[in-house]
Amino acid sequence: MKIPGSHLMDPSSCAGSENEAAKACQTPATRSPSVRVRIEGSVFTVDKALLEDNCEYFRALFQSGMRECQQEEIHLQVVSTRGFLVALQVIHGERPILNDDEIVQAIECAAFLQVQALVRHLINTVNSDNCLLMYHTAVTYGLLDLFKSAALFIRDMYQDLKEDARCLPKELIDHVESLVPSSYVMVGTHSPSIKLLQDFMRTVCYLDEDEKEWKVLTHLPLEASTTMAGVTVLDNKLYIVGGVYDVSNKVVDSGFCYDVVTETWSTFSNPQQLRYNCTLVGHEGSLYALGGEYKRTTMSSVERYNISKSTWSFTAHLPRPTSAVACTKSMGRIFICLWKPKDTTEIYEYHPGHDEWTLVTTLIRHQSYGHCMVSHRDRLYVMRNGPCDDFLRCMMDCYNLSTGQWTALSGHYENSKGALFTAVVRGDSVFTVNRRATVEYSIEDNKWRTKKEMTGFPRIGSMWTFLLRLPKKSREPLGKADLTSGQNFEVPSDLPPSSSVECYD
Repeated sequence: MKIPGSHLMDPSSCAGSENEAAKACQTPATRSPSVRVRIEGSVFTVDKALLEDNCEYFRALFQSGMRECQQEEIHLQVVSTRGFLVALQVIHGERPILNDDEIVQAIECAAFLQVQALVRHLINTVNSDNCLLMYHTAVTYGLLDLFKSAALFIRDMYQDLKEDARCLPKELIDHVESLVPSSYVMVGTHSPSIKLLQDFMRTVCYLDEDEKEWKVLTHLPLEASTTMAGVTVLDNKLYIVGGVYDVSNKVVDSGFCYDVVTETWSTFSNPQQLRYNCTLVGHEGSLYALGGEYKRTTMSSVERYNISKSTWSFTAHLPRPTSAVACTKSMGRIFICLWKPKDTTEIYEYHPGHDEWTLVTTLIRHQSYGHCMVSHRDRLYVMRNGPCDDFLRCMMDCYNLSTGQWTALSGHYENSKGALFTAVVRGDSVFTVNRRATVEYSIEDNKWRTKKEMTGFPRIGSMWTFLLRLPKKSREPLGKADLTSGQNFEVPSDLPPSSSVECYD
């Protein structure tokens, strides 16, 4: 295994030439001050500040004032060499794909040395192959965040994992079964309404997979607009930014947030630069408003909303002005899909720590550009239109982040269901929806296989789809009356102020 920043290790101090860790030591150069860490017969010379910044164990040790904090060599007996190597990789920004043994040793190291970056990496790599192992090992070593994430992942795929989950202790199975799975949720394009002329179609709806039909989750506040808005989910809350009133493209005064637990709406400030037709993405406690338009001018500016501080600030601009940019997150990383004539689709990654965009790869397809992008494990799936003579034919290409290779998926995804330009991944499945059908696909190596077809969403216009974990509650289906007069909705005559709007079914 190649160790990042190999200059951090002194090969003369590595014991045992047969040891893989020793083989990884390449150069004697180190940063000062440094400390030697001895594990299982191998000695690593590591930058002291690096350990203090990333490991709670070393931070407490170096600041304790005890004799050990002055030692030039520290002997660790509670972690393995392999686990420590993985921790060093992650600290240096690498994202290693781990086998089962490495997962166990990495969890052990993350727990004993309290390496939060390693915990985040493990959370970002939970998948159907390792979730049961991560779940059981995380509870064994007391990594609560990883335990929670693995449990929720298992719950979302429980029907597929139920047989394999029998190997778990009963209390762990009971915990998974007590959790609420994520639901497929959709909101269409709606402009603000007024009390006297309420539009009862202004609803956020979710798919009841047992009954295979759409039901109403909540109504949009009167002042909210999803027309040309940015819509995303972060920490199980729905956020809307940058909607417009009408064809004048006047931006709505506030952003809106829906909390599914309290079933309430609240408002928050707009970005400093008013924008519509932007893309909104949530990541690690912040919202990012990407590009968009204002006064018919396309922008490249990006703003970050710190939710805990309720403040907007500018970050690095997009590589070029764009609106409604396709965006996805993969393994805790943010990616966007840009067009660059002729016939070129570019994938960029945003690095929050360095506040910069970097080009990842390009895809060249004749008269065809990416419109939608989703991720599954370490793969990005770009849905694109067909050639100009068949624009609604949806083709798909897959980019593997680990190998750096593109693969064209077999077949195309339109037929009677319409073009696939909105999609959400849950576990090993993809959900898509249009007026004719809601389709669940199973993600396979070289194609998406139709797994289940359900009722479509019988409205026209753009749709935003996402996942939310909804509290258990009996809700009414989306009936015909809801699409016309709306007489079946029990909406109170007087709604509270928009800063705290109760939403009724």
